[in-house]
Amino acid sequence: MPIYNAPTKDAQFVLHDVLNVSTSDIPGYNELEADFTGAVLEEAGKIASNVLHPLNVVGDKEGCRLENGIVYTPKGFKGAFEQMKEGGWTGLDMPEEYGGQNMPYVLATAVGEMFSATNQAFTMYQGLTHGAASAILAHGSDEQKNTYLPNMVSCEWTGTMNLTEPHCGTDLGLMRTKAEPQADGSYKISGQKIFISAGEHDMADNIIHLVLAKIVGGPEGIKGVSLFIVPKFMVNEDGSLGERNGVAVGNIEEKMGIHGNSTCVMNYDGATGYLLGEEHKGMRAMFTMMNEARLGVGMQGLSQAEAAYQNAVEYAKDRLQGRDVTGAKNPDGPADPLIVHPDIRRSLLDQKSFAEGGRAFILWGATMLDKAHRQGDKDADGLISLLTPVIKGFLTDEGYDMTVKAQQVYGGHGYIEEWGMSQYTRDARIAMIYEGANGVQALDLVGRKLASDGGKHVMAFFEIVKSFCMENGGQDEDFDRDFIEPLKAASKDLQSAGMFFMQNAAKNPNEALAGSNDFMHMFGHVCLGLMWAQMALAARNALAGGASDKAFFEAKLITGRYYMARRLPATGMHLARIQSGAAPVMTLDADQF
Repeated sequence: MPIYNAPTKDAQFVLHDVLNVSTSDIPGYNELEADFTGAVLEEAGKIASNVLHPLNVVGDKEGCRLENGIVYTPKGFKGAFEQMKEGGWTGLDMPEEYGGQNMPYVLATAVGEMFSATNQAFTMYQGLTHGAASAILAHGSDEQKNTYLPNMVSCEWTGTMNLTEPHCGTDLGLMRTKAEPQADGSYKISGQKIFISAGEHDMADNIIHLVLAKIVGGPEGIKGVSLFIVPKFMVNEDGSLGERNGVAVGNIEEKMGIHGNSTCVMNYDGATGYLLGEEHKGMRAMFTMMNEARLGVGMQGLSQAEAAYQNAVEYAKDRLQGRDVTGAKNPDGPADPLIVHPDIRRSLLDQKSFAEGGRAFILWGATMLDKAHRQGDKDADGLISLLTPVIKGFLTDEGYDMTVKAQQVYGGHGYIEEWGMSQYTRDARIAMIYEGANGVQALDLVGRKLASDGGKHVMAFFEIVKSFCMENGGQDEDFDRDFIEPLKAASKDLQSAGMFFMQNAAKNPNEALAGSNDFMHMFGHVCLGLMWAQMALAARNALAGGASDKAFFEAKLITGRYYMARRLPATGMHLARIQSGAAPVMTLDADQF
């Protein structure tokens, strides 16, 4: 069975040595002292390792089953869900007035990584509920908030998001699900939705579906889409549950991974729904949920890579295979451990440098969300909006690749189910697809986010990089060579790519769109380069200050140098591809494929 050790120490390093959360002026951050966050993360790690991790393989092998309209989750899931609820983990960062603990989102993100790493399929039940509750919190009436949020925050009721239909995925303007106004102000919702995660299950008393539909007689296309609250069971005025609503599960999807999550076909047959937000403004309300979900999905890419890496390291240290070409390292044994071989070390360092850099990146992103929501900071909101497709697209693309690399360390043992490595790869694969496929994330980044507010937010990002380099360069020759100069070069590549788009996209938009995937990955590498430069600075300062855990900080510097020397130069490759323009991509006729 795979192992897992919660990366509590590393999360603490990012929170306190890099991000300095306890000294921030963001409301609530003054409570994030190291002792407090350490205690929370320690307890979360225990839940992750002792409760969720043993159920990961159970969920993968058993899956969910549909019997007489009821979906049964894998053995042990229901009991684990009760433990999550009892511990208050489901409402960690939700408002106290609805039963939450009102902790900053950055702490909930650090906790969420551990839960997702040990059981992604299970963690989705509460994760989707959190997203649905956030949408109601942002766009619901006081009555809707009071009716649904207390039970959703506690996960007595869970939530879903219903977008996709059999004939349309990304192009939601094509949806056919309709909403017919009723005299009492409610709507009758009719249609079919597919790929609905946690659409039906046996772990909650009620399920609150958020459903996109078109009000009859409304505008065509995406401008006619509205969002509705459609409960599985109607809620009486006193808060008790009433009769079953006209929504039912039609089937459970058979999937490549996340078998423990009930991904359902949902049929709405005149179900009673209530408008959430304004008529025909459903996408605005849904994007409150979608943007949060996209950060959560980026975290899934990171978490699966981290879990797979931990196992690959153990295997590489234990498995004897071949001899070190420079001389035997295990002379009394029949062979040396795998970890002596340069190519194995390259693979493991790819994984380690990604996981640690990705963790810093996503926690930095979480602080921006806290700044936007808790302080009303529009600049922070703009910056995280710019970076959301990078977090989602880059971390999940790279995260999946890292699980494959971890699997490869095992050789043939990585391909068979006995060792459990294939589950990380299979589970990570969906993160590249749902909540907006990564190709769409790249198009959103290049087509919309770069030019948002006149390019203000991407310029703010470049200023962050420039300021860091100016403030911390010129003091240490080794630090400049290993971190400052590579970061400057990568940032220059990113700016050159943006300039290419500006100079060519107006005449031919495909000049930009053909390079969108490369730009997203280039941006991701620059973000991780910035994170590694900041982590290296913190590690260097800790060592200079006589830190007791010398080995931890030295390992940070070595891993950071690896990323800057071996991973960050990918920006040059991506720039060359972008500057080749649209012709290599668009010239071949459709019938020549």
